[in-house]
This record gives sequence, C-alpha cells and structure tokens, in this order.
Amino acid sequence: MTQDGPTRRDVLKAGATAAAITPVLTQPVLAGAAAPSGAITLLVNGERHQVEVEARVTLLDALRERLALTGTKKGCDRGECGACTVLADGKRIKSCLTLAVMQEGREITTIEGLAEGDELHPMQAAFLKHDAFQCGICTPGQIMSAVACVAEGHAGSDQEVRDWMSGNLCRCSCYPNIVDAIREAAGR
Repeated sequence: MTQDGPTRRDVLKAGATAAAITPVLTQPVLAGAAAPSGAITLLVNGERHQVEVEARVTLLDALRERLALTGTKKGCDRGECGACTVLADGKRIKSCLTLAVMQEGREITTIEGLAEGDELHPMQAAFLKHDAFQCGICTPGQIMSAVACVAEGHAGSDQEVRDWMSGNLCRCSCYPNIVDAIREAAGR
C-alpha cells in the first residue's frame, strides 16, 4: 500500500516534537514574582498618604500593611463577609475586592476615621449601647456599612435594614442588636 501524504507515525512524531519544544520557546512566569510597583496617593480619613504598592495589592492590604490602619478586618478575603467594608466617596465597598491603585483620587474612610477626636460617631455609640458585637471581627465592617445604609436612606424599617446590611455577616449572630443600633442611630 502506498501513501501520498504523511503517515500517522509522521503526524505523531511532529506533534510530540512540537509539544517538547513549546516550553523552551515561551518565557516562564514565576508564581509570586513581584508585579511592577509604583507610588500612588491615597486620601484616607482626610489625610493624603504616598504609598508604594504593586499593582496587585488590594486596598485592604494597603490600609493594613502600608498605612497601619488595622481596624478594617480581613475576614474571608473574597468579598463574602463584609468585614473589610470601607467607604469610598461615601459609598461602601469591600476593600478586599478592589485594588489600591483603583482608589487613587477617591476619599477613603475607614473605621479609624469615623470618630471626631474622643467623640464617637453616633453609629459607633449606638453599637456600644445596644451591645451589637461580640468577638469584634465583623464590627468595623458592620459599622461602616451601617453608616452608608443610613446615609443612603435605607433604615426605614427593621426589614429594610436587614436587607441593606445583608452583605455583612456576623458569625456571633448579633443581628437583632445590630438592627436596633442602626435604627437608633438613624433616628428611627
């Protein structure tokens, strides 16, 4: 039997050769290799901060590791729990889901920026009064989200508060006290 084109064996050899040399032709990408970094200016709690960050650094990590603002907590690091909630231009965001470089030029408010000197923010005072926390891991994110919830006009009823605070989890189940605190701070 005669064949005019390549045999099956020829095709298999060519495929094996191509597969063997492909890694040699491409540049390796090392896991954990440093990404390009640069200086950005973050406006946090009314103060400008020049921060050197890699492009892949989240706002949460920049706040905690570069600016030593550790009130904002890293709960799940996937945007599911809300412990990392901060305000960006008055709107709540999950700081573990946004890159620090994306927040340049925006006004960031963290839990450390709510109080006026020794005077607690009304939401912080309401959380204390209503014992709206136990372990404290979720509390900063709950308070930041609650401040935005009230500012957005979503504190008209207990159910409305529950709905608009649903992005913040409390593993200690302080939800009734959290709702009471928010409703009081909103003026019911």
